[in-house]
Amino acid sequence: MTEEILLNVSGVNKRFGGLQALSDVSLQITKGQIYGLIGPNGAGKTTFFNVITGLYQPDTGSFELAGQPYFPSAPHQVAKAGIARTFQNIRLFGDMTAMENVMVGRHVRTHQGLIGAILRHSAARREEEEIKRRAMDLLDFVGIAPIAHRTARHLSYGDQRRLEIARALATDPKLLALDEPAAGMNPTEKLALRELLVKIQRNGTTILLIEHDVKLMMGLCDRITVLDYGKPIAEGLPSEVKNNPAVIEAYLGGAH
Repeated sequence: MTEEILLNVSGVNKRFGGLQALSDVSLQITKGQIYGLIGPNGAGKTTFFNVITGLYQPDTGSFELAGQPYFPSAPHQVAKAGIARTFQNIRLFGDMTAMENVMVGRHVRTHQGLIGAILRHSAARREEEEIKRRAMDLLDFVGIAPIAHRTARHLSYGDQRRLEIARALATDPKLLALDEPAAGMNPTEKLALRELLVKIQRNGTTILLIEHDVKLMMGLCDRITVLDYGKPIAEGLPSEVKNNPAVIEAYLGGAH
């Protein structure tokens, strides 16, 4: 059976002044994969994320999402197209509850609009109740339903990370792009995160993952691309990537 390509990225280049941040980056992510993007600090991983999610415009490159031409534009349009992301630094609404944060994420899939919200007619009320149910289901899915009504700023670091993922899932993404979700986590929290990502994958969502914890990536990802100075230097199965001489040199230096 032929595997279905969900995201096809070809020939992406991005320059900031005299810095070539991305050089001819191409990759294909198959539907249902956990796909990893790794590399030393400054390798261009987050720049690539910012390009495919519309925060940066590429200088060159072509994109297809689910077999259709796709050009990253405004972030809300990217979310509507089917890509949701989280960031290295947590970006929750700190004074809103966990439930409210997830409900905000669902806004991109609503239909009633501003007038319906103001007039509070029956269709708008039904949609709001459905949004609340969906938000609670997602909080339960990521394991934090008991703290649904606690303000986000008062959640533990690990729970804030889970809340960010729940909010991203509220957009019903085809591709969930996670930028260093394990950053700052202790070993127990990392294990719980790994279990959650596998659960998300089994639930049918494809994941694109940046993470500095190479051990976590090697045990979790189906395929991995390695960037160094903005250029792809390896791509393949984790077992192939970790034994690639160019990857070893990029991380450890030629003497190793």
